[in-house]
Amino acid sequence: MSGSGPRENVFATRMALTNMKLRLKSAETGHSLLAKKRDALTTRFRAILKKVDEAKRKMGRVMQLASFSMAEVTYATGDIAYLVQEQAKLATFRVKATQENVSGVLLPAFEADRVPGSDFNLTGLGRGGQQVLRAKEVYAKALETLVELASLQTAFMILDEVIRATNRRVNAIEHVIIPRLDNTIKYILTRLTDTDGSLVNRLKKVQGKKKRVAAITAAEKQAATDAKKKPVKPIKTAETQSLNTVAETVAEIVAVEGSLIEEVVEEVTAEEGAVEEIAVAEPEVEEVTVDMLSTKDEDVIF
Repeated sequence: MSGSGPRENVFATRMALTNMKLRLKSAETGHSLLAKKRDALTTRFRAILKKVDEAKRKMGRVMQLASFSMAEVTYATGDIAYLVQEQAKLATFRVKATQENVSGVLLPAFEADRVPGSDFNLTGLGRGGQQVLRAKEVYAKALETLVELASLQTAFMILDEVIRATNRRVNAIEHVIIPRLDNTIKYILTRLTDTDGSLVNRLKKVQGKKKRVAAITAAEKQAATDAKKKPVKPIKTAETQSLNTVAETVAEIVAVEGSLIEEVVEEVTAEEGAVEEIAVAEPEVEEVTVDMLSTKDEDVIF
């Protein structure tokens, strides 16, 4: 079934279909941009990884040379740590931090800033001066390599986290959001197709009914027109004669009944007139009876 699987809970309307198409287009655009970002970060990550490997190897060699030079100084002049600590007043190495934008990700970059001059130039003046200067240069290179390695290592860790987050987003859009939107669009299209089909069937039925009614009306009109155009010829047969006889008999019966009805009406009218006369005469009788009763009552009282 089309549209099966996880989908959005929406009503199957044209507006919802338009919104789902816009969301699908936005999701596809976002997926392509995130994929490009992931590829750019991965490329930079691999380059930094290569530099980190080189810096670590270089750091190992430099630290090895620094350890040997320090051993030579110790052998030639003895312990000079207290002399260096007494003469050191200002730092000769400073670290500057900057930021680099890589596909929207800010990567820190550290740079070593070496101040010219030194506070312990007189160290090893009596003996072992060359070994001290050599150790100083070797340790300066070691510090520069250490700062470079710290910058690369920090960028490596940040890029690792960002690439993982970007991969999760790309996979979520590709395997969750886009399929869900596709299923929703298929579901809406299926429902709209079914609705349109039912509407089309209804319209076809209505149109067919209208056509049948129009055909029947036209046929009736045509039949009436044909009947008016054809003259009717009188045909005298036994049936027509019998019908005429029956009609005459019915007419006679109707005439007799009409006369009887008139007589009945006259009788009823006469009876109504008599009733009215009686109703008019009744009040005088009532007055007489009232007077008689009043005289009798007076005799009884007296």
